[in-house]
Amino acid sequence: MMVAMETTVIDQQAQEAEIEAIKQVIARLEHSQQNELPEEFVGLFRADAIWTTGHGKRLTGRDQISSFTHQVLPGAMKDSTATYEVADVLFIRPDVAAVKAHAQYLTLEGEPIGNAGTPLYVMAKEDGQWLLVACQNTEVIAE
Repeated sequence: MMVAMETTVIDQQAQEAEIEAIKQVIARLEHSQQNELPEEFVGLFRADAIWTTGHGKRLTGRDQISSFTHQVLPGAMKDSTATYEVADVLFIRPDVAAVKAHAQYLTLEGEPIGNAGTPLYVMAKEDGQWLLVACQNTEVIAE
């Protein structure tokens, strides 16, 4: 995994702890999707977050994100699952990070469904908790 810290330097131990906390947020995102838990999913976003879905739908604010998630998540995982893995973390400041992940939908037997995804999550640490602030889901189109 590539980690870059150019504008602000924090010590290695603090950086590793923050990366682990960020990975836990992405693990909760995966858990909430796999288990079809819209409230858990929505709770990962800051109240004023923006999110562009993998199909280009722009959602502004937790209320829109919640409405969309409650429509699409229940039932979405009955025949499949999804995995998310943090690939890169770029700290913009010690409390703001750009996080690239690898996402893949899978059959219940573990076979890939469709193309992989490469979401970008801009996250901010507020009151000791990392939250999703600006997110863009992008499908990887095979060449």
